[in-house]
Amino acid sequence: MASSGLFFKDGKKRIDYILVYKKSSPQVEKRSTFEKNLRAEGLMLEREPAVTNSDIMFVKIHCPWETLCKYAERMNIRMPFRKKCYYTDWRSKTMGRLLKSWLPRNPMKLDKEALPDLEETDCYTAPFSRARIHHFTINNKDSFFSNSTRSRIVHHMLQRTKYEDGKSKMGINRLLNNGTYEAAFPPHEGSHKSRHPIKTHGAQNHRHLLYERWARWGMWYKYQPLDLIRRYFGEKIGLYFAWLGWYTGMLIPAALVGLFVFLYGLFTMDSSQVSKEICEANETIMCPMCERNCTLQKLNESCIYAKVIIFDRGIVLMISTATVFLEFWKRRRAVLTYDWDLIDWEDEEEELRPQFEAKYSQVERVNPITGKPEPFQPFPDKLSRLMVSVSGIFFMISLVLTAVFAVVVYRLVAMEQFASFKWYFIKKYWQFATSGTGVCINFMIIMSLNVVSLLLTESEWENSFALKMFLFQFVNLNSSIFYIAFFLGRFAGRPGKYNKLFNRWRLEECHPSGCLIDLCLQMGVIMVLKQMWNNFMELGYPLLQNWWSRRKMKRGGQLMEHKISLPQWEKDWNLQPMNLHGLMDEYLEMVLQFGFTTIFVAAFPLAPLLALLNNIIEIRLDAYKFVTQWRRPMPARATDIGIWYGILEGIGVLAVITNAFVIAITSDYIPRFVYAYKYGPCTDQGYRQEKCLKGYVNSSLSVFDLSFRSQANLRGFSLLYRYRDYRAPPWSSAPYEFTLQFWHVLAARLAFIIVFEHLVFGIKSFIAYLIPDMPKDLCDRMRREKYLVQEMMYEAELEHLQKERKKNGKQYHHEWP
Repeated sequence: MASSGLFFKDGKKRIDYILVYKKSSPQVEKRSTFEKNLRAEGLMLEREPAVTNSDIMFVKIHCPWETLCKYAERMNIRMPFRKKCYYTDWRSKTMGRLLKSWLPRNPMKLDKEALPDLEETDCYTAPFSRARIHHFTINNKDSFFSNSTRSRIVHHMLQRTKYEDGKSKMGINRLLNNGTYEAAFPPHEGSHKSRHPIKTHGAQNHRHLLYERWARWGMWYKYQPLDLIRRYFGEKIGLYFAWLGWYTGMLIPAALVGLFVFLYGLFTMDSSQVSKEICEANETIMCPMCERNCTLQKLNESCIYAKVIIFDRGIVLMISTATVFLEFWKRRRAVLTYDWDLIDWEDEEEELRPQFEAKYSQVERVNPITGKPEPFQPFPDKLSRLMVSVSGIFFMISLVLTAVFAVVVYRLVAMEQFASFKWYFIKKYWQFATSGTGVCINFMIIMSLNVVSLLLTESEWENSFALKMFLFQFVNLNSSIFYIAFFLGRFAGRPGKYNKLFNRWRLEECHPSGCLIDLCLQMGVIMVLKQMWNNFMELGYPLLQNWWSRRKMKRGGQLMEHKISLPQWEKDWNLQPMNLHGLMDEYLEMVLQFGFTTIFVAAFPLAPLLALLNNIIEIRLDAYKFVTQWRRPMPARATDIGIWYGILEGIGVLAVITNAFVIAITSDYIPRFVYAYKYGPCTDQGYRQEKCLKGYVNSSLSVFDLSFRSQANLRGFSLLYRYRDYRAPPWSSAPYEFTLQFWHVLAARLAFIIVFEHLVFGIKSFIAYLIPDMPKDLCDRMRREKYLVQEMMYEAELEHLQKERKKNGKQYHHEWP
């Protein structure tokens, strides 16, 4: 057993944590003091040199039973003391049996028969106490505390042990930062692979079981073994994968709706009255869209773009799906926190960070809940930290806006160049070339600024850092999209009175078919490229790093047989450490994706489908990465996904507002609606969309007279040209002023925004009201469990007192002469 790398040399003491340092490190005194204090706290340490590197030394840490009990009590760790007994009526039992016998085998269902080691001890739990140790079910002291619990206790001790005399001279994190130690991690439970099939020989360990039943790509259609994930990696990572799986499942209806909208538009685009009129307008000459090199083009040249713009249906349903997702996640989270015994964890176990405790130990106040003194951060200190954080956020956002402005300038310059390009294809489709190259450059800027943000927004506080990173990356990712959706072409002016940037470049206008095609292109390219890049960085980069480390070992003269004889701690040392910010990168990627799938879904209804396909890969990619490519992270506890839930709710609110503006302002839905009811050919005959839109295109185009100009490149053509706007013709009494139809459309747009927002917010609130945060049967189970726990604690205490009285009575009888 000792050779497996999971025990001390004696083969009995289990390794709970590994410290790694270099013999050449000059921090010998700090390391010696730290390890001396660890031994004084009750830990056992054993050194072991590395097999492949003579300069590397491993320190194996074992936490004995007495120390485990002491810190389990201090940390209020809940431990089992009796099997649970649930109250279920005969109807639920009967229905369960009928469903089990009638329903066919579900291929998506996790086959628990294939997980023989996944037998959760379903017991009542209570905070551990050495004085009441007789209450707890202790069949074996070696297995009473799980491996993840043992590692968590040791990590707690490492965080609070001093290495020098001083208030803040404590904690393994500081020793890692100053180079005293190279790494600190709990060991994996063994190899993730086996020579023998798992079906015939079973799993070697939980890591092997996770790989075979979860992390392999062939398991992409299976449910996740969340209980095993939680047992091996801790509740915090277990909740992440539970949330990711739940989010992926809720994307299915949104993806189906988006796909239906896309296919419906695809099959009906040839029958659209508006696209027909654009495709048949071979005599309508549009105004040039750039100042110098753009040639005149006919309206029917925009035929293909007009057919593509079909995305303005099913939006309310897809946004409501986001609300359903958040509400049902509350229920799912409630069930998980109950099953994982986290209901009362926040009140009983959450502790102050050791760095905060050391920094503000001199400033204390009485906790109103516990009545005990605790470190307190003064208001001036809070205010100064807040001002620094806000300043940093504004600086980064201003950097993003500067980058967006640079892309806008590029588009203004590029459209002149592409319009005069020698290649006919580029010259003909210069707008597509401008948008395509602009979005690619914008994507490179987005990824570059994301890297810069990691260096400039560092923070000791996890929630603060997560919020700052989200705000920056959200603005970075969506600023160009907001520009195209709401600003592109809005301030360009009109023919004869165009607005120019720096009095040189004419501001960019929308395509004759509208700005929605540019918005769709921007979203599609950024979403696809970003997902491909994230997948490479999450899996491809660690694979390359691990491959390079193995290659260096071979170049250094290491033999291949060393790989076979390497102990587990050295194999883990050769893996990549988990990201410095833990799960923040994983959550941030998914939350930004959630924003993409909801905020501009009116312009790009295929976004939920792309997100669904990506997430199916993402779950297995993350699983493979956690199980095979990363060192085992410290098993941390959590009751929810933290600040990310509030961010998701904020995105849901923003999605309603943004989609209302996209439909009302960016798309032509409202102008078509106003024309059909007010100006169309069938205003008094009932409303039918396509029939009543006859003549809409001509109504939406204004006239510009070039007869007063003598431009060489315009000779030989009609001097009356069209442009997208609602302005009076030049021969009217008020030339180029806004028409009555413009004000009708504007009023309808404002009214639609108000009605749409109130309608969707009303639906969201109604859905939230209908769906309680906690299932009723779970509430009943919790109440019954609380009652039974009090009864069993009373019975156990009474039984213990009776045994003590009998024992004392016998002792008194023997001592009496």
